[in-house]
Amino acid sequence: MSKAIRLTLLAPLALVWISVSAWAQSGVVNSTKNAKQTAILHWYGANQTTSFAVGNTPAGVAFDGANIWVAIPTATNNLIKLRASDGQVLGTFTVGTAPAGVAFDGANIWVTNISNGTFVGQTVTKVRASDGQTLGTFNVGDQPFEVVFDGANIWVKSNADHNLTKLRASDGQLLGTFSYPAGGPATHGGLAFDGANIWVTDSGNSVSKLRASDGQLLSTFSFNQIPSEVEGVAFDGANIWVTDGASDIAIKLRPSDGLVLGTFQVPARGPGAMAFDGANVWIQNSDNSVSKLKASDGTLLGIFTVGQNSFGIGGVAFDGANIWVANNGDGTVSKL
Repeated sequence: MSKAIRLTLLAPLALVWISVSAWAQSGVVNSTKNAKQTAILHWYGANQTTSFAVGNTPAGVAFDGANIWVAIPTATNNLIKLRASDGQVLGTFTVGTAPAGVAFDGANIWVTNISNGTFVGQTVTKVRASDGQTLGTFNVGDQPFEVVFDGANIWVKSNADHNLTKLRASDGQLLGTFSYPAGGPATHGGLAFDGANIWVTDSGNSVSKLRASDGQLLSTFSFNQIPSEVEGVAFDGANIWVTDGASDIAIKLRPSDGLVLGTFQVPARGPGAMAFDGANVWIQNSDNSVSKLKASDGTLLGIFTVGQNSFGIGGVAFDGANIWVANNGDGTVSKL
C-alpha cells in the first residue's frame, strides 16, 4: 500500500478520534460528576440496588463485617442474617420476645428484647455471629431498645426507666446501671459511642454525654427549637450528630463541649436514626426516605426513596459499601 493511500485512510480515523476525544473532554469539563467515579460506574449519589423481604416490622440493623443482621420484633421474634453481598438469607434465629436493637461486638451480635410476651421486656441476648447460637441472656432495664458496643462493653438504653446498663461483652457481667436526664416520652431515642463517651437522646430537646469508663454523666446539651423531639445520634469520627424529628433538622455538635457547629434542614419528614459511611451521614426519615448529608459541612447530597414507613429508630446501617435501611411498614430492608 502506498504512503498516499495510507494517509488517505488514516485521516478520517484521526478526525473521528479527535472528535470523540473533544466530546469526552467537553463532557467531563461541563459535568458536575467526578470523571474517575464515572469511569468505575460509581458516579451516582445513591442507587437503590434492591430490597429484601425479611418479615413483619423490621427494626434494628447491624453489620458484622460480612453480613447484615435484622431484628423482627413482632409476630416471629426472629433475628435474620443476610449476606451483605447479595441479600441471601443465611439464617433465621429466635431471640427472646420482640427483638429490636442490634449491635456487633467484633464476634457476637447483641439483641435487645423490648417485651417478655406479657409485660415490658428486661433482657438482652448475645448471639454468636458465625452460627447464630445463643450464648446468653442478660437482665437490663425496662423496655430496652438501643444497644451499642464501646470496644469492650455493651451499653443498653432502657426507654421505660431512663437508664443505661453497661455489660462486659466477654461474659455479660453487669458493670453498672446509670441514669440519664429524661427529656421526653419513654419511646424513642438514640445511643452512640464516640471513642471515649456514650451519647444518649430521649425524644426531648437534649442529648446527654456519659463517660464510658465509669458512666459518669458529664453534660447534657439542650436545644431551643420548638417543637423538639431529639431522637437519632451518631458519631462521624470527629463530631456528634443528632436528629430532631419534630423540627426536621440535623444538628452537628463538637463532642468536647457540645458547641453547635451547624443546624441543617432535612427536607423530609421525621428524621431519626443515622449511620456514617466514612464521609457522609445518612438519616432515616419517617416518610419512606433516607437523606444523605456531607459530614464536613452538612450539605444535602440527596434524598432517596426506600421501603414503606421507615420509622427512623435504629433501622439504618453501613456495610462498608452500601447503606441498609429497615422498612417496618412493608417487611423489607433496602440496600442502597
